[in-house]
Amino acid sequence: MQMMMNGVIQIALFIAILVILTPVLGRFLARVFMDENHILKPLLGWLERLIYRICGIAKEEEMSWKSFLSGLLIFNFFGFAIVFLLQVFQRQLPLNTQHLAAPSWHLSLNTAISFITNTNWQSYSGETTLSYLVQMLGLTVQNFVSAATGIAVLVALMRGLTRKTTSTLGNFWVDITRSIVYVLLPFSLVMAIFLVSQGVIQNFTPYVHATTLEGVQQVIPGGPAASQIAIKQLGTNGGGFFGVNSAHPFENPTPFTNFLEMLAILLIPAALTFTYGRFAGSNRQGWTLFIVMLLMFGAGLAVSMYSEFSLNHVLNIAGNMEGKETRFGVAGSVLWSVATSAASNGSVNAMHDSLSPLSGMIAMFNIMLGEVIFGGVGAGLYGMVIFVILTVFIAGLMVGRTPEYLGKKIEAFEVKMAIIAVLAPSFVILLFSAFASVTSTGLSSLNNAGPHGLSQILYAFSSAAGNNGSAFAGLNTNTVFYNLSLAIGMLIGRFGIIIPVLAIAGHMATKKVTPSSSGTFRTDNWLFAGLLIAVILIVGGLTFFPALALGPAAEHFLMNAANAF
Repeated sequence: MQMMMNGVIQIALFIAILVILTPVLGRFLARVFMDENHILKPLLGWLERLIYRICGIAKEEEMSWKSFLSGLLIFNFFGFAIVFLLQVFQRQLPLNTQHLAAPSWHLSLNTAISFITNTNWQSYSGETTLSYLVQMLGLTVQNFVSAATGIAVLVALMRGLTRKTTSTLGNFWVDITRSIVYVLLPFSLVMAIFLVSQGVIQNFTPYVHATTLEGVQQVIPGGPAASQIAIKQLGTNGGGFFGVNSAHPFENPTPFTNFLEMLAILLIPAALTFTYGRFAGSNRQGWTLFIVMLLMFGAGLAVSMYSEFSLNHVLNIAGNMEGKETRFGVAGSVLWSVATSAASNGSVNAMHDSLSPLSGMIAMFNIMLGEVIFGGVGAGLYGMVIFVILTVFIAGLMVGRTPEYLGKKIEAFEVKMAIIAVLAPSFVILLFSAFASVTSTGLSSLNNAGPHGLSQILYAFSSAAGNNGSAFAGLNTNTVFYNLSLAIGMLIGRFGIIIPVLAIAGHMATKKVTPSSSGTFRTDNWLFAGLLIAVILIVGGLTFFPALALGPAAEHFLMNAANAF
């Protein structure tokens, strides 16, 4: 009981701080992307201008949605090529203190796609696979630019929804530059310093060979971890420097770092809802979306906490610590699992494979919903706006009125694009999982049979399509089949949503704003919040109900009968 009460206090403090910081950071982000004066402009404005000068960026030149998308795709292609080639030539490059060989071509391909899509899925263990140079120049750099890409897409969407009769959405190069210079870089620097002060390592020394008290030889890895951990959390990337991710004491050594890293996961996605309200000219619009996210986050967290502290009939204990770190406890592990799966982050501080069936289902369900419960930086909110468009359209059908959002009519084009954005990741999750679960190639990598084995496959493809990056474990994905299929899933999950979102932004930007009237359907009250949650659960959730029933739900009932797989 004491352990549970400590967990409740920790959760209450976590949510309170998140709510307090949301408007503070959200107001700052609005100033950055509206090109207004803010606290960091006098300090870092020179760096922004220097980047424009070196790269030949015309700051005042705006782009249509097609030009915006073209720049984004080209930028991401070159990012993919650089990360792929860094891995291929790893053995010949410097800062390879352990003389690590190059990963296989299919693992290199998977990793490169993983990091440009902000997924950070890892079919490898970092300390035994990648050199310091590849971790820094390849993965850490992509952590910055992939997060900035998501923010840039959201900013373009906000401009498209709020501008009047225009064909432009801003400048992609300017938006990613400001995202990095004023947000991701300074925040990561401050956080990295805090992490180092708590014991997170940051060095370039070779691995240390030590002898334990039992006389066993042990290799202790090192490396520039703190700099990557800071941006992996703030950018909702999630890739771990070490194989066990944030369960490793060199990545996450203390309860304080655990709390700080969890807060960093949700901080920017939450703050962007307030920024959205500032762009819309109504803070209520932003708070409505924040409340929807927070309510869904709280519901999932409550179910997970209840499940983890309930009696496990297989082990005959409650508050099972198997697969969890003793320095974080059950509550700290459960809160992290819900936060990381709700926020498209993918980092873990406990083994998700060891969660109770219902807790594992909540983590999987958060991802399946499209990572809209806070979600990735930028990506979560533009995913939520997709559901907002569908909700407004459905509400309009119910009352027999042309649907409008922020004074602009929602027409067939927007609805079609929204449906494509919803169906793209669903297609990957269900079709790819079905194929893997009925073929010898897919089943050969499983460590568990029955519904738990199905959950491992479902989670892997959900994580790829949702650009989450966390894993259930128990599934060896470092094979040609899984590396290639997951890579395709990550691409579809990322760009299968970005393209429709930018198309919606471009189409909405050209429309006139209709003044609100007594007949206007409000989108900033509790009624709309309730409708939005219902649409998310019905449209986004029921799609996966049969698969979840065969996987984690079936395992839950079997566990209560003292059966395990």
